[in-house]
Amino acid sequence: MFSTTYANLPWPCKPQVTSPVIMGHENIGRIAKAGRKFAERKGVKEGDLVFIEHYVPCFKCEWCHLGQYRHCNATDWRRNPNALRYGYTSARIPPHLWGGFAQYMYLPWNAVVHKVPAGVSAELAGIATPMSNGIEWALYDCGVGFNSTVLIQGPGQQGLSQIVACKQAGASLIIVTGTTKDAARMVVAKTLGADHVIDVQKEDPLARIMEITGGNGVDVVLDCTAGAGTAPILLGVDALKRKTGTLLIQGEMAEFPSFPLGKVTVKAITIKSARGHSYRACELALEQLASRRFQLDLLTTHTFGLKDTDLAINSVGGQGEEGVIHVSLLPWKEGAA
Repeated sequence: MFSTTYANLPWPCKPQVTSPVIMGHENIGRIAKAGRKFAERKGVKEGDLVFIEHYVPCFKCEWCHLGQYRHCNATDWRRNPNALRYGYTSARIPPHLWGGFAQYMYLPWNAVVHKVPAGVSAELAGIATPMSNGIEWALYDCGVGFNSTVLIQGPGQQGLSQIVACKQAGASLIIVTGTTKDAARMVVAKTLGADHVIDVQKEDPLARIMEITGGNGVDVVLDCTAGAGTAPILLGVDALKRKTGTLLIQGEMAEFPSFPLGKVTVKAITIKSARGHSYRACELALEQLASRRFQLDLLTTHTFGLKDTDLAINSVGGQGEEGVIHVSLLPWKEGAA
């Protein structure tokens, strides 16, 4: 089994359970054993390298029939105490192996399985989740396409994946904001296709955005700061100077009493919520990884063994190893490297 660590999400987004949980929701592994019907249904065989989505949907409800199983109640751990989702489900629920931070993981009939293309390593395939989010949020949710102008806030694994999705779709201008500690990530952002990067601690980001765009602002703002407070949202609202722009937000904020609703309505801004990815987005993400068009190996910065799980998680959060963007946890590996 193989897994990657949680992205830089605020703690309320983590599983809120009191029983033991095997973490690990961005899972890559080889099929160790598969029944005949499972192998036929999923189009896999023993030994295949696969990417397992963290959703375990019912495939019976309206959302599943629409292909939007990320909204299925059977896998919605926030509202359904009996929900199944890799990395979030209690290990007390048989057959117990509901997370990737382990040598083996159980795949039921309704697991969502993608074959990893030939030539794509397990470590590189590990960024399929942020890559698929980039495709889902930027292209499908916000309609980024040819000649779009985009502001991406936050150069973490999600933000960097958004750059690739927007560049692939034909965006004519990509601006990325970050902080001084993101200097190395800003270099990666430029390498992947960002036209401009802005350190919000060294210059006025709104003034710089307006300078770059000739006062027009951008068409789409993608907030990938995940828990950085209200400042990125307020900047996004102002940066969408053109009417009918789209603002995508993620993370969970308990309160926003000063939300500029009047400005949002006057500018006819559409607000979208970043919530997961679809099957098609995952397939396109894997194809993107296989194409080698972008230097996506730059995102796969660190690997750790199972015994270093705590260090791996803290490193993603900026409190462990330096220079981390995306971390891979290798359960069969001894120690960190």
